[in-house]
Amino acid sequence: MPRVVFTPQLRRFVEIPEVETSSAQTVREALEAAFVVNPRLRGYVLDDQGHLRANVVVFIDGRRMRELKLLNDPLRPDSTLHVLQALSGG
Repeated sequence: MPRVVFTPQLRRFVEIPEVETSSAQTVREALEAAFVVNPRLRGYVLDDQGHLRANVVVFIDGRRMRELKLLNDPLRPDSTLHVLQALSGG
C-alpha cells in the first residue's frame, strides 16, 4: 500500500502524518489521503489551483515527480512518496 512521508521541516507549521493508503493509484490520491488526516497540510503542499507549490518537491520511490499540476504520476502498491520543502539559499 502506498505510503506518504513528510519531512520534518513542515513540523514547524503543522502536524505531519505518515499515511498509508490502500486505494491510492496516483500522487494526487495519496496526497488527498494525507489531507483527510490533517486538512491544514493541504495549504502547505498545494497552491490555490491545486498544483504543487513551487517550494515543495515530491519523490516517488527515490525519483523526482514529473507532473506538477495534475499530480497524476502513477504509484505502485508498494510506492513511497517523500514530500519535501525545497530549500533556497543566498
